Amino acid sequence: MIDHDRLFKELISTFFVEFLDLFLPQVVSQIDRYSIQFLPQEVFTDVTSGEKKEIDLLAQVRYQQQDTCFLIHVENQSYTETAFAKRMFNYFARLHEKYDLPIYPVVVFSFDEPLRPQVQNYRVTFGDLKVLEFQFAAIQLNRLNWRDFLTQPNPVAAALMSKMNIPREERPQVKAECLRLLATLKLDPARMQLISGFVDTYLRLDATEEQAFQAAIDTIGLTEREEIMEIVTSWEQKALEKVAVNLLQRGMIIQEIAQITGLSIEQVQQLQAKLLQEN
Repeated sequence: MIDHDRLFKELISTFFVEFLDLFLPQVVSQIDRYSIQFLPQEVFTDVTSGEKKEIDLLAQVRYQQQDTCFLIHVENQSYTETAFAKRMFNYFARLHEKYDLPIYPVVVFSFDEPLRPQVQNYRVTFGDLKVLEFQFAAIQLNRLNWRDFLTQPNPVAAALMSKMNIPREERPQVKAECLRLLATLKLDPARMQLISGFVDTYLRLDATEEQAFQAAIDTIGLTEREEIMEIVTSWEQKALEKVAVNLLQRGMIIQEIAQITGLSIEQVQQLQAKLLQEN
């Protein structure tokens, strides 16, 4: 199963300023970009269900040219939940009580369906009194058009286009465009791998789509096409290594694994050594 929260947390924490630049420019314009400090993950107990809930990301930032700080709480929601807005308020209340700082709450709705706008407020009202009006910023990816982000020189755009509103027949083109944008950003290898892995996780193509993907790559400029093919080759390498690890765990001998996967005997031996260290 895909650990959606982990993938989104890794993406947003690695490219936090870029995330704010893309979706919350009014916030990023107010902060000192060098003041960002990620706080320890908070764990709360849901008294209704008895479950423990972990918030995804909490950052402390400082206003520009001021000593005043506030918190930015980012939550990824990968499934629909009727009482989600109430849960966000509970997070807000507990964080506010603990840190005694203003909090800017943000939710990334990353599920594929439903497409209807999600509730982004929680109210407590009486006929004669408005007790509470809590709101959070909402980024609902399946209501965003991926084409609107094609020209954004932003690594978060390159990743999250893969989770936006994509007609089935456009999936190969979107994957090619995500990688084309990624190739223009000139990131270091680790960050390049983070984005490319994110895209490959959410845009897994079948055989027919793979042909359309290759055709789309062929229309891209030579320099960018070469970088994209390097990314695709690394995906294929990782897939073969995953198969090899599974076969090692089943007790198959190294020589047979090398023949099946096309990896060298040395590569399989290295995977075996790593597997033994982990165990």
